[in-house]
Amino acid sequence: MGSDAEYGDILAVLGQQLGEQVAQAADPGGRRRLKGVHLEYAADPRSVHDMAGGSGYSLASNWFTQLLAQLAVANSITKSQLCVFLFVAGGQVPGTGITQYTQQEITDGLNKIAAQKGGKMITRSTVNRAVQALCGYNWVEKAGNGRIQINVRLWFQGNSTAQQEVLAEIAEKHGNDPESFPYALGPEGAHQEQLDLDFGVEVPAPGRRRTG
Repeated sequence: MGSDAEYGDILAVLGQQLGEQVAQAADPGGRRRLKGVHLEYAADPRSVHDMAGGSGYSLASNWFTQLLAQLAVANSITKSQLCVFLFVAGGQVPGTGITQYTQQEITDGLNKIAAQKGGKMITRSTVNRAVQALCGYNWVEKAGNGRIQINVRLWFQGNSTAQQEVLAEIAEKHGNDPESFPYALGPEGAHQEQLDLDFGVEVPAPGRRRTG
């Protein structure tokens, strides 16, 4: 077994390599001191995610994904609002929280499968109303030049460093107001709204009798 002095030498070198200060008593015996320690690390066993499609993946708030389901069941958001949000959230430019879709591109994207099947399709005016509602919920906001800013506290494509940087920029833009985007979130309560299942068909105003 090594002496206390030899162990002290090892600790001193390790301390220097790790940027720590290790107290070391002088060696009265004059023995040679340890000059270095070589450390080897095993390969990181982690692997990449296996995600369907070629668009990568985003991180989403578990609370928010459950809220989406609850709101949909309660008819507290419309089908078009849910579809528009999910479509734009899945099309973010990595590390920005920005989607560069115009409302026409959102409309065309949502209609891709419906057009192939010859079914009912969502209209641009319905998409416009959905975007306006989502802005009111603080799930998204318009970023100019046809761009839409996703609330990155709900859904984000990128690492935590990028998310914190984008979040800080957004919060500063809104004066770090806890009652505004991106902190205050709607819709308030679980009130009932009519679900616009028939895309492109205007929903009658509350109080008017619907016929046909």
